[in-house]
Amino acid sequence: MPRFAANLSMLYPEHAFLDRFEAAARDGFEAVEYLFPYEHKAGELAARLKANGLQQVLFNAPPGNWDGAERGLACLPGREEEFRAGIVTALRYAETLACPRIHVMAGLVPEGQERDELRATYVTNVRWAAVEAAKQGINLLLEPINTRDIPRFFLNRQDDAHALVGEIGAVNVQVQMDLYHCQIVEGDVAMKIREYLPSGRVGHFQIAGVPQRHEPDLGELNHDYLFGVIDEVSAACSWEGWVGCEYRPARGAQAGGTSRGLEWLRRWRSAARP
Repeated sequence: MPRFAANLSMLYPEHAFLDRFEAAARDGFEAVEYLFPYEHKAGELAARLKANGLQQVLFNAPPGNWDGAERGLACLPGREEEFRAGIVTALRYAETLACPRIHVMAGLVPEGQERDELRATYVTNVRWAAVEAAKQGINLLLEPINTRDIPRFFLNRQDDAHALVGEIGAVNVQVQMDLYHCQIVEGDVAMKIREYLPSGRVGHFQIAGVPQRHEPDLGELNHDYLFGVIDEVSAACSWEGWVGCEYRPARGAQAGGTSRGLEWLRRWRSAARP
């Protein structure tokens, strides 16, 4: 069965962030991801991981001014120095957390500019980051994100992401395939899994129900079927990555809301047992 990681930025909002590690472990998760670690000391996060028997499998590099609506720096000319400093910080955290993957957010296309004008900056920045990450054995992930959730985001489609990975030409740069974003932008999700997973360029999956970004058993996608596709293709191509549960629990911050909404996971685990 796919290996699922709890996204602690979205799951368990009924708990303070540092308490979400224990909550995830109680629900049987063996790994976690989240957006950003930088409000906490790396050593404190590492201690939470160790205390709860969890692996850190993904987090994001610094995105610029998040509260000011920035969503990454990689595509932005003139911000190269800040981008590089952010990568250095992310790699320092990754070393302490033993995290093998960092998502590098592409950023927003500035008003009055076109994507093609930013492509060279993006490729140059990610190539530089890939060299630095390779020194620690870390993979960098590029994620296409839908423009309904993040208008003007630089990278939106799977084919564009894979083309960029090819152009960047670094073996430690891969695609973060979020099935929620893929369904909103492109659809045909199962066939895209079959097309791209055997390529070796998919480093991580994420899931959420479409369109409201709740539990994966809510909405228009048949995730049980898609998990079966991931299992089938993974077995054929020896893929051993993780599926991040990056969704907002439908019960929100109600006590125990996240755990009650994990019936989809309990059902899948039960079906997968011999």
